[in-house]
Amino acid sequence: MALAMLGAVSQGILWGIMVLGVFITYKLLDIADLTVDGSFALGGCVCAVLVVGGMDPTLAIIMAMLAGMVAGAVTGFLHTVFEIPAILAGILTQIALWSVNLRIMGKSNTPLLRVDTLFSSVTDATGLPQNIASILVGLVFAVIIIVGLYWFFGTEIGSACRATGNNEAMVRALGVNTKVTKMIALTLSNGLVGLSGGLVCESQSYADIGMGTGAIVIGLAAIVIGEVLGRLVPGQLRAFGSRLTAAVVGSVVYFLIRAIVLQLGMDANDMKLISAVIVALALCVPVVWEKYQLRRSYSRASKALASAGATDPAEGSTSNDSTIEGGR
Repeated sequence: MALAMLGAVSQGILWGIMVLGVFITYKLLDIADLTVDGSFALGGCVCAVLVVGGMDPTLAIIMAMLAGMVAGAVTGFLHTVFEIPAILAGILTQIALWSVNLRIMGKSNTPLLRVDTLFSSVTDATGLPQNIASILVGLVFAVIIIVGLYWFFGTEIGSACRATGNNEAMVRALGVNTKVTKMIALTLSNGLVGLSGGLVCESQSYADIGMGTGAIVIGLAAIVIGEVLGRLVPGQLRAFGSRLTAAVVGSVVYFLIRAIVLQLGMDANDMKLISAVIVALALCVPVVWEKYQLRRSYSRASKALASAGATDPAEGSTSNDSTIEGGR
């Protein structure tokens, strides 16, 4: 059980980098970018082929990130230049990437069992178990990326990207080219997704053509779970850095829930159903909680008005009596 939990934490952190990419498009641009399913697998396929070909594992991960950025740029190009709706542009790129990934690997999967990876190098250098090494490497990448995103979205162009999702018409009125900001956000988002795909590929020691299937669902679930958990700490999700951290924490919690469910004996073939249920619950809980708080506030206000109404007649009768006595 403990080994399964460690594995879930390590996978949650590595997938959390993908969640940060989804966060950029979903929360900042208000776009559910379906390119993610293809660009995640693209990063894994590129990384696997390069590592097998003899490239340094760290450099291969960087190349996986660049490949993801190219995929995001294609989606951005279709959306901004040809004005194809963002969700449809993402679907088109995702479908195309299936064939591209097969072309890159030449087969449906590529094992990395006989080559050195970043994680095996860390394990050999430190003597730590594979799961612990994965957690450490994932934390290093996650912290660097969160700090980098926090800095970038505090700059002028980064602030323009954030404002584009909030009010695109206002940003255009201020003279900002929203096509450029969308292109930057989509490219950066899928770059992180490709980076995550490369890390997951080296962590699990193989790349598969279907490894990105359902990635967007995992990303959305992790974001929502992170927000729900963040609301338990009042005022913490107001800061942008806290929201980024909450996205990674949500990814870890998501994979922990999956691991616990599997340990309880549920069939692995039901993971898609489990994922859908987790997403539905994560989306429903905030709504139910908000309605509960609203109803509770309304009940308190009603009681306050009722108690105030009970004392007003007495005060009114007292004032009337004094008026009558004054008249006499």
